[in-house]
Amino acid sequence: MKIGIIGCAGRMGRMLIKQVSETAGCTVAGGTEAPGSSFLGEDLGPLAGQVKLDAVVTDDTAALFDTVDAVIDFTSPKATVQHAKLAAEKGKILVIGTTGMTNEEQAEINAAGSSGVIVQGANMSLGVNLLAQLTRKVAAILDEDFDIEVLEMHHRHKVDAPSGTALLLGKAAAEGRNVDHDAVADRGRDGITGERKRGDIGYAVLRGGNVVGDHTVMFAADNEIIEISHKAGDRAIFARGAVRAALWAKDKPAGTYDMMDVLGLGD
Repeated sequence: MKIGIIGCAGRMGRMLIKQVSETAGCTVAGGTEAPGSSFLGEDLGPLAGQVKLDAVVTDDTAALFDTVDAVIDFTSPKATVQHAKLAAEKGKILVIGTTGMTNEEQAEINAAGSSGVIVQGANMSLGVNLLAQLTRKVAAILDEDFDIEVLEMHHRHKVDAPSGTALLLGKAAAEGRNVDHDAVADRGRDGITGERKRGDIGYAVLRGGNVVGDHTVMFAADNEIIEISHKAGDRAIFARGAVRAALWAKDKPAGTYDMMDVLGLGD
């Protein structure tokens, strides 16, 4: 499978180059960066500490889609929407690891799935997706005597909060309780907030250092607390999941899929 990487000179982009290069059945077929980037024209291999790959960094995303089987995108919401439209136009696979979408942006990505094969994951790690399944099941078993709080910490450079993974977990909890997530989500507390509302799903956000991603879902009742957690030590886990998603999507019909589909955890 020929795989292209958008944002190939960034931290995740370089990790993806390495992962694709080391995965049987895959080749790095190209990569893009923004116009004016100092990396334009460079071979992708040395960017990731690999041998030359005879594929250079360009700023022509449309041309990249023409020459590959799948594209992996961990960039920004606005850019990802445009890439989803390109995937639909050209009938290619797009694997999305971008987070922080608005409802409108997500709707545009979903619409693109009518013509392209899109695999989107708030988190590409196997462990996090298992955590989401556990969260859903525990939330379904425990009633509202158990308050649900989602805690997350990431590196100082992360720009969206709560993280896409935290929201994935909160939405899994809401699904378990069969409630509308947006109606019960408490995404920020400051000042005199009053008592905690029964049934809410709360979020707490920490930023600092170079933390790749720590997530905990807490179920707190009087006199007992249940916690389930995942700690990411290296971005390689996200790159592995993204490449696995691209391989899984080969020959799939047009549609919008997620990592639960890729991992066979849907039900």
